[in-house]
Amino acid sequence: MQDVLSHAVDQTLQEFSGSKLGSNQLAVTAIDLRDPSQPIHASYRGSVPIYPASVIKVFYLAAAHRWMEDGKLKDSEELRRAMRDMIVDSSNDATHYVLDSVTGTTEGPELPEPEMKVWSDKRNAVNRYFQGLGYSACNMNQKPWGDGPYGRERMFVGKNYENRNALTTDATARLLSEIVLGKAVSESRSRQMLDLLKRDASKPPPPDNCEPDQSRDFTSIALKPGTKLWSKAGWTSTVRHDAAYMELPDGRKLIVVTFTVGHPNDRNIIPAIARRILESYRTE
Repeated sequence: MQDVLSHAVDQTLQEFSGSKLGSNQLAVTAIDLRDPSQPIHASYRGSVPIYPASVIKVFYLAAAHRWMEDGKLKDSEELRRAMRDMIVDSSNDATHYVLDSVTGTTEGPELPEPEMKVWSDKRNAVNRYFQGLGYSACNMNQKPWGDGPYGRERMFVGKNYENRNALTTDATARLLSEIVLGKAVSESRSRQMLDLLKRDASKPPPPDNCEPDQSRDFTSIALKPGTKLWSKAGWTSTVRHDAAYMELPDGRKLIVVTFTVGHPNDRNIIPAIARRILESYRTE
């Protein structure tokens, strides 16, 4: 599997050399789940922390289910609606609601230092949870934003944005695999999370001049008819990412998580990597 991934990355770097795609602008992790009892991992720069865009929302989803499972967070119709909108529609407003619910924090004006310390400790609850599970080189305590953070959120991210969210493709692929295998929280809650990540990859991708569509863009472009897809994509003015789980028509199962930096408008890089991995994966 490592040879398959390394070859796919090398070929993609060559293909996009004219676009000045650098070797330090990619991170990829793949997990072969054809034998669920013995997942096979491969990665390229998979341990490098990178700004995660909306992919962070899968971690907030898992944390919310953990809190509900432990009785620390009340399951409600409104919370369910927010979790759905956060994952299915990638709504930032819904994400803010979920993260506030999980951590007991609220946005607002700047706080005096003693109060800010208490607020910051609460906001780091998701970090502590995943760190306790062995996730490393990740930061999961910021709300995603469009125009920038304000007030206490701006204080918390740091003067130079040094506390900004970060994920690795290794960590993201690990969480996605645990959801797929029914090991993230309880099996029933893992299934609920997977239901929200289901995508319809049968429709054609949107035109290049349209807003990215996480269900019809990204990895889905590389898929053959009959392939089933579960994913969470993210994009900003600087990054373009996708965390995808695929069930191939022959029954084999594969996770591919790809983060790209510095080429947010190039919709072909992520599908190129996935296509090359899938081509070699099918012939193994």
